[in-house]
Amino acid sequence: KMSAVFLLLLVSTANIGAVLEKGLPRREPRRLSCVRCCGPSEQPVSIISSRYTRMSSDPAYSVPKVQPTIDITILKGEKGEMGEKGYPGAVGKEGERGPRGFNGRKGQKGQPGPQGHSCKQLYAAFSVGRKKPLHSSDYFQHVTFDTEFVNLYKHFNMFSGKFFCYVAGVYYFSLNVHTWNFKETYLHLMKNEKEVAILYTQPSDRSIMQSQSLMLDLQEGEEVWVRMFKRERENAIYSEESDVYIIFNGHLIKPAIE
Repeated sequence: KMSAVFLLLLVSTANIGAVLEKGLPRREPRRLSCVRCCGPSEQPVSIISSRYTRMSSDPAYSVPKVQPTIDITILKGEKGEMGEKGYPGAVGKEGERGPRGFNGRKGQKGQPGPQGHSCKQLYAAFSVGRKKPLHSSDYFQHVTFDTEFVNLYKHFNMFSGKFFCYVAGVYYFSLNVHTWNFKETYLHLMKNEKEVAILYTQPSDRSIMQSQSLMLDLQEGEEVWVRMFKRERENAIYSEESDVYIIFNGHLIKPAIE
C-alpha cells in the first residue's frame, strides 16, 4: 500500500513540472551595455563625491551656512592688577598763558630802616644785657636779652635777640657772661646759621667773668646772635635781677661804601 502511494506522488510531481515548462515563456540571457572606462590621465569619481556634487548643485539640497554668535560677556574675565608705571612721554608744547590770579594778602610790616641824611654818615651800634640766669634745656638754645642800653636805629631786635645788618661794613662784637659754680659755660657767637666764635669755661668751684670778641665783615641782611650749646654736662650762665652780668655789644667800624 505504501509503495503505491509513493509511486503516485512521484508521477504527480513529474506532470506538474512538464506543465510549468510548457506554460512559462523562456527568458533570453541579458546583454551588458558598454561603459566608457577612464583614460590614463583621468581618475575615477567615487559614488559619494558624484552624489554630493549633484546635491550641492541642486537648490533643494543646498546646505545652509551656520554663523555662530559668541557672547563676549560670558568670556570676559576678572579685572587684573594695575601694571607698572610707564615711561613719561615727550614734553608737549607750551600752553597759552593763563589769566592773572587774585592778589595775595598784605604782608606784615617790616622793621624800620636806618634813618637817612644827606650830610651825615650812617652808623650802627647796640649794647644789650640780660638780668635773668639761663640753663640750657635743649641741644641748641637761643639767648635773648631783656635790658637795652644802646640800640641805634633799632637795628637789634629785642624780641628775637638778633642784630640785623642794615649798613654793610666791618663790625666789632663782644660777649661778656658770668659763669655758674660747678657748671659748664659753652656759647656760640653766630653769623646767620653758622657759629663763628666760641666762649667756653670748664666747671669750677668758683664763678668768673668770661668774655669773647671779634670783628665781622657783614653784608646787608645778615644777622648776628648768641646761642648756648649743651653737651653731656649741665650748661648755664649766671645773672641777677639787681644787676647785669650778661652783656652783648656791637658797632660799625667802617661802612662798605663811604
